[in-house]
Formats: sequence, C-alpha cells, structure tokens
Amino acid sequence: MSLPDNVTTHEDFPVPETMKAWVLGDPGELTLADKPVPAPGKAEVLVRIDAVAICATDLEIIHHGPPAMIQGGDPFNKNFTPGHEYMGTVVALGPGVDEYRIGERVTVEIHAGCGQCKRCRQGMYTSCHNYGKNYGDVDKGHRANGFTTDGGFAEYAVNNINTLIHVDDGMTDEEATLVVTAGTAMYGLTELGGLVAGESVVVSGPGPIGLLGAAVAKALGAQPVILTGTRDNRLEIGRQLGADHVINVRNENVVEKVRELTGGKGVDYVVECSGAPQAVNEAAQMLNRGGKICLAAFPGSAPEVDVAYLVRNNIYLYGIRGEGKTATHRAEAFMRQKRFDASLIHTHTFDMEDLAEALRYAKDRVEDAIKVVVKNKHAAARQMAAE
Repeated sequence: MSLPDNVTTHEDFPVPETMKAWVLGDPGELTLADKPVPAPGKAEVLVRIDAVAICATDLEIIHHGPPAMIQGGDPFNKNFTPGHEYMGTVVALGPGVDEYRIGERVTVEIHAGCGQCKRCRQGMYTSCHNYGKNYGDVDKGHRANGFTTDGGFAEYAVNNINTLIHVDDGMTDEEATLVVTAGTAMYGLTELGGLVAGESVVVSGPGPIGLLGAAVAKALGAQPVILTGTRDNRLEIGRQLGADHVINVRNENVVEKVRELTGGKGVDYVVECSGAPQAVNEAAQMLNRGGKICLAAFPGSAPEVDVAYLVRNNIYLYGIRGEGKTATHRAEAFMRQKRFDASLIHTHTFDMEDLAEALRYAKDRVEDAIKVVVKNKHAAARQMAAE
C-alpha cells in the first residue's frame, strides 16, 4: 500500500511500500519479516530508522513481555516489533506538519501521550492513562514505540512530532541513539529539583543510565558526584564521564564511604539505577536529612524498604519512567556542546540483520558490552558516501 495523497514525500527519499522488520513470536523468538511501511497521520512523521541502541528493557520485553503491553496483554505472537532507542531521518510528513523537514536527522523519545488525559495535561506524558490501550488503533493519540506500538527494529517507524529531537550534524548515528538514555538521567535529576549545581549526588549502578547519570549530574554542576557499582572498568568510564569519586561496593562499605566523602553528612541526592535488593535502604542511609532519592531501575523482586527511616529523616522518594518532560532536548544540548562524551558507553555495532547476535552481546555482556547498536544498511552506505 502506498502512502496516502495527504502525506508529503520527496524524490530524494523514496519510500517503499514494504519494509523489513523483526517480529516477536514466542518468548525469545524474533523473525525477520516483511511489513507494510506505516503512514504518518496528523502531527506525525515517518522516520527512516538509521540506528537503534539495545536497552535492557528490550531484552525483558523479548523474553518476558512486560513492560510492553499490546492489546491489553503480553506482546507475544501479535505481529509486534520491539526496539525503542532509535534515531534516523525524516522521510515523510503527515498532514499539516511543518515543524520538521524531509531529510532532517532526528532522535526520538519513546512516549507520545494522548494529550487528553489528566496526566498528559499536566505534562506527564510518560504516565499517560491510555498506556497500552490502543495498539492498532492510534486515534486516541497515545504511543510508546517499542512498548505499546511497533518499535525500531525495522526500517521505518511513525513518530509524533512531540517525540522528535534534532540531531547535530557533528553527532554520529551511534551517539544519537544515546540521547534518550542521557535524557532519562536528565529526567531523574529534573524530578529531584533540577538545579543541582553545588549539590552532592550519588549515582548507584554503572549501567548506561547510571553512567550518563553521573555525566549529566556533573554537567549540571553537582559537587561531588559519586558513582557506585561492582565493575572497576565501568567505574573508570564513569570517572571519564565526570564522576569525582567511584566506589566498588564489593570492596568497601558504600554507606560508610559516602559519608566519609561528605564529612559525615551524606549527600543531597541519590539516583538509584542498580535495582539491587537493598538499594533503596542504602540510598536512604547515604542521604543527609531531607534528601531525595530517584528510582530509575526495575528491581527483579519487591524489596523490603525501611519506611520508618524515610519518615524519620524526611526523605523524599521519586520514581521515573523513561525520559519524560522533554528532558531529551536538554540532554541533546549537553551532548551537542560536548559537555560529556556519551560515546564512551557505546561498545559494539552490528547490522540490523544480525540483531540476534547483537542481542546476545547485550544480554550476556560479551566483551563487556555496554551499549550495543544495530544499524540499517542504508545508514552504513550513507556514512561511506560521506567519507
């Protein structure tokens, strides 16, 4: 099926009728299949996907289902394409779209709220009340690409204009896929208060969000920034990204060390990215009274939390989901200004057709993989032509 007449295209960016896309069958089963190229509607554009970073949540979705929700349930055997941390090129404009031009490079946020529910009207589109209710019928407006609608392990995807962020020409495709990860870290710090210059911050867990959390905190002027984790090589990357101190929790008592580094007072903020069983309680004990904790990880089980300690010490607890409140725009600005080098966490690149191997590298941390990126062949061809 060709695109409707009210969709704007350009001869320099021809759009085929079908595309290759990875489709999820049973748990862990992905198949490369032909799908129709989706048509953008009002306030939407068609993005030619150039590169996609693999997120730990993609692995959860592919193997277990949640937090993806398709037609009110698990995403298996519903012709669903996962993948959400992608960037690409605008190749078609929906009716009335003039905010973007064909040929522009963009990276994307995951969530586009319905714009009608209470949370969306508060600017909390990542908490849209219509989450997961409109797969295959997007008239309600909500999208969470790779979660409730088709995602980025494909050649093309439709995105709402509110989810798009311009990518600087000096930024590689691989680096552009990391804007959303940096945006998630930025969102966490935004919810904790935003203005953290001169404030002390602990970031726990040197995964992609934690590493860029340390980078964003330092770029915002936090002092000191303390990164905790279990892998010395990742902690060293954290130093390169701006952490003032790193603590290997296998070698030192993390609470005692944080308090030692802060003159016994504890820190102002903790961004918890590890999901470890005792993470919340340890975060609380690292804080000074009246401090704040942001939870940015999905624990594997329901941990016990010492609520009385939180209450006695007037500690604030925040949870975030994804990259909300347009934090990706601010993160991209920092990356554009070279305030930190996000590419330090990019470790491997594969062709899209080798997605299974790329997922294995990400899942098993082969060669200590951190961020694994898959690219469509047209992106590689464009890069070679530019060189």
